[in-house]
Amino acid sequence: MILCAGRKNMTQIRNAARGDRHLSNMTNFSNHSPWCMNRMQRRRMQWIMERLENKRLKNGDASKLVFLIVDDTCCKKDKSTKKMEALSFQYSHEDGKSVSCHNLVTAHVASSGSSYAWDFRPYYQKDYCAAQRLTFMTFKSKNDLTVEIIEAFPARDDERVYVLMDSWYTSEKVIRKGFHVIAAIRTNRLICPSGLSISISDFAEKYIRKADLHSVTVDGQGVYQVYPYEGPVSEIENVKLLLSWKDDYTASSKPQVCLLCTDLSLDLVTIQRYYHVRWNIETGYRYFKELLGFDQYQLLSFTASAVLGHQVLDAEFS
Repeated sequence: MILCAGRKNMTQIRNAARGDRHLSNMTNFSNHSPWCMNRMQRRRMQWIMERLENKRLKNGDASKLVFLIVDDTCCKKDKSTKKMEALSFQYSHEDGKSVSCHNLVTAHVASSGSSYAWDFRPYYQKDYCAAQRLTFMTFKSKNDLTVEIIEAFPARDDERVYVLMDSWYTSEKVIRKGFHVIAAIRTNRLICPSGLSISISDFAEKYIRKADLHSVTVDGQGVYQVYPYEGPVSEIENVKLLLSWKDDYTASSKPQVCLLCTDLSLDLVTIQRYYHVRWNIETGYRYFKELLGFDQYQLLSFTASAVLGHQVLDAEFS
């Protein structure tokens, strides 16, 4: 797939690998792979953790700081692929609307300046799961899949792990004991300053003034006007919340970014700097889709599509 020129279809992959093989050979290989995907996944994860540890030792990094970044991505499909299994309409940030696609909840792990694709779970809508009537197709929400990924992460006792997420995943269900969370949060969430229950947007509009803000510069990437709040947010207890405006602040305006952090010991700059690491997963999506054809498959069977997904991850591992 790495060597394949142009579109990543079976014909091009065959030509890049062994052009003398019949096309059906490649198709059968993808549909009935002879290796154990779980074993391949375990070996790849073990290799990643060893590589990160070796890099920390080489750089003399004693912080043992690890970021587990969680998000989801759409593998968009056009009308010619409408007979593919498990397609559904999901909202795409890139297109600004719902598109026909396969949706996957994925995770990246980043540490000491390196970032690797870690794990992924395919997301099936509830109607599709009910139609299959199979035990392994029990419906799981994106938050359920995120919890699975977080709980399966093999963190060592001496590592400091921060889970980074956008606002779609910020909930009490996902925020688990053991790992700290730094995540975006929507402005309609309720906070309780001085015992007053009020939404973040209403609080910012009615009570925050320019004199209350702290000017924060993060790694030379821009100046933020930040208002810190500490306390409960909706159903989440005792967290630090940063209400941020980029560059210029205007009175009675909603904060452009709201960041929630469960580690109360972190200062404003560190929280913002850590959250910027989340962009690694967006870079990873672009790399997979543009260079490895992660969203170009056109197989009818979703099982075969999942095999190709593992092959893409293995391509990075190789």
